[in-house]
Amino acid sequence: MTDREIIANFIRKGETKEQRLGLELEHFILNEMEEGIEFEVLSELIRRTGEKIGAVLTVTDGHVVGYDAGDYTVSVEPACQFEISVAPFSSVAKIESVYEAFRALWDPVLGGLGFSLVMRGVHPAVESGRIHPTELPLIPKNRYYFMDRYFRETGKYGAHMMRASASAQISLDYSSEEDMVRKLRLLTILSPVLMQMMENKSFPDSRLAQQAGRHLLRTQIWDDLDPERTGFFPGAFHGQFGYGQYADLLLSRPLVVLTDQGKTTYAGEKKLTELIDLSSFSGDPGRQKALVEHLMSMFFHHIRLKRYLEVRVADSVPIRKALGYAALLKGLFYSEDNLKRLEKLLSGHLIDVEEAVYRTEIQGENAIIYSGKRVYAWARDMLRLAEQSLPEEEKVYLSELKTGGPKKVRSAG
Repeated sequence: MTDREIIANFIRKGETKEQRLGLELEHFILNEMEEGIEFEVLSELIRRTGEKIGAVLTVTDGHVVGYDAGDYTVSVEPACQFEISVAPFSSVAKIESVYEAFRALWDPVLGGLGFSLVMRGVHPAVESGRIHPTELPLIPKNRYYFMDRYFRETGKYGAHMMRASASAQISLDYSSEEDMVRKLRLLTILSPVLMQMMENKSFPDSRLAQQAGRHLLRTQIWDDLDPERTGFFPGAFHGQFGYGQYADLLLSRPLVVLTDQGKTTYAGEKKLTELIDLSSFSGDPGRQKALVEHLMSMFFHHIRLKRYLEVRVADSVPIRKALGYAALLKGLFYSEDNLKRLEKLLSGHLIDVEEAVYRTEIQGENAIIYSGKRVYAWARDMLRLAEQSLPEEEKVYLSELKTGGPKKVRSAG
């Protein structure tokens, strides 16, 4: 079996009829002076807290960097961003209860040291220009050191991405290759609307140096990181796109970092195929699977394909808004009627996606994008569609996403 087939088969095994939602939410841990917690302190807190609840600790490069509690995992991102990954559930209320349990555990722990969990798309002190992201130290993890070294050369915002960005990510199931392609394409076209709906800034008029506009700061950071692995997935609208074509791209681009059997090394411009032959591990499926998962983790497209579709277009937001976002995507993408409606509404707008993102970066929700409609009007349409298909108990979550039209100024939350 070729490396391409191994990766394609890995993705195919994600097919399911379950229609679940996964939530990943990153937080900055800050005190009143917007100073972050030290890694050594956070690592020790994770160890103590994980042991207290009987969780399985995650140790990388000799440091405790997370734990697995069953319904959720926590991890430390490059500059001590604190991420919770909630296991996939079909119920938005279940996701809410898991997150509330996480906060009930951690708020007293961090509060006792003068810190709190802060949700923003960009670190507030970086957004305001008070500090440069290079003033935020990376945690002692080889993967992040190597990525930082590489991305300093590929775009303007390598330091910003690693240290000063935080997101809310939703994962969606697909039932077949055709279903995956259908959803990925629609999510791509809808991305400018979702990006603006989920923007979370500290200062309405702020922008970062060299950026085109004052909206979607985190999106602009990621889009200028490395064209080899960010932005929208190239070729997604080609007629033959599928699992194999996705594998082709992963295998054709620089790997940057290789992690194998617990050891992380710098790969730089070398591709996976220049370093390792996946097919040689047919007798060691665990190692083969870990290598495929690592390869996928080194690509950061707005819509990322793993064994699910990972929607990566939203800023980190307070939990009620994140739940509203999950409900919105559930209502749109787990309804056959709504998928057909979206295909009809969005047909022919592929060529406009990049331009729509750029306009939204400049004008926010007032930007005119598809069919001469403004972003906020598209947002209202999406909310109406989702509301039609959601069960009554989940419609309430959408209230956090209501858009007020051209004169509305969004709160940072």
